Amino acid sequence: NGFYYDVDFEDQKISEADFKKIEDRILEISRGKYDFKMRPVTKAEALEMYKDNVYKTELISNLEDGTITFCDHATFTDLCRGGHIPNTGIIKAVKIMSVAGAYWRGDEKNKQLTRVYGTSFPKQKDLTEYLELLEEAKRRDHRKLGKELELFAFSQKVGQGLPLWLPKGAALRERLEQFLKKAQKKAGYEQVVSPHIGQKELYVTSGHYAKYGADSFQPIHTPAEGEEFLLKPMNCPHHCEIYNVRPWSYKDLPKRYAEFGTVYRYEQSGELHGLTRVRGFTQDDAHIFCTPEQLDEEFKKVIDLVLYVFGSLGFENFTAQISLRDQENRDKYIGTDENWEKAENAIINAAKD
Repeated sequence: NGFYYDVDFEDQKISEADFKKIEDRILEISRGKYDFKMRPVTKAEALEMYKDNVYKTELISNLEDGTITFCDHATFTDLCRGGHIPNTGIIKAVKIMSVAGAYWRGDEKNKQLTRVYGTSFPKQKDLTEYLELLEEAKRRDHRKLGKELELFAFSQKVGQGLPLWLPKGAALRERLEQFLKKAQKKAGYEQVVSPHIGQKELYVTSGHYAKYGADSFQPIHTPAEGEEFLLKPMNCPHHCEIYNVRPWSYKDLPKRYAEFGTVYRYEQSGELHGLTRVRGFTQDDAHIFCTPEQLDEEFKKVIDLVLYVFGSLGFENFTAQISLRDQENRDKYIGTDENWEKAENAIINAAKD
């Protein structure tokens, strides 16, 4: 959705009054039709080039020799991995969108830099259409409508990213939940309810704590020595425990559990955005326990249910994206290669069909 650049202005400030000057300068450079040229450099050369720039030096220090490239055009050189358009002449329209503070490398312990956001297009007509689209989106912004229609609110005293549902919003939410529960029941799901907290050991056993623990709300300590609980960041381990209450025969499968489960995740304050990025939310969450032979059919039934809900709510323009395991970095994932292969093939085939 455009570009941004972080700048250390020291004591200077940048405001909307400066946007036009920046845009004019960019377009002036663009008209020069300067070619972008990539060239490899050694780590020593790169460090020498940027010895007076603490930010570039830090970046270069973390790079491997033999993988470092500079990009040149006219009188300007930058540490850059590419890629690029062939030359600046392709850019015909530019708009600086906003300016904000941003911590260096996203770490609040580091210095705060000035982040300049902008966008560019090969035609002025494209930029004009894009800006009109943004204005339309502002009019339909759920944060604006939520306030005007008295659906939800946020309170600094309650905490950032923790929405409060007002009477009208709660009624709308209840109506939506009842519609979904009816659809789930018809699709063979059974409703369950799990608590908002769980013992830390539950998430250690499931593997979630090792992957997400450091970035979650920190453990709740009780009066009992050594006893720790976590605000529930996901419903998965709770549903596994519900399934484990009794033994099942393969003839009983699949078991489909559904819950409107409220979970809590410590998102960075700069990432919070209305109801789309929050620290506490209730998700229409479900887990299916089935045999490997039932995988294909179960995936198709899930897609059928999603399409039914989308159709009922009038969502027509959508695409499907299948998320697969990173083959290079498998440390992030639990489970055997065999099970991953079965699951991924099943969902690929179901999406295709």
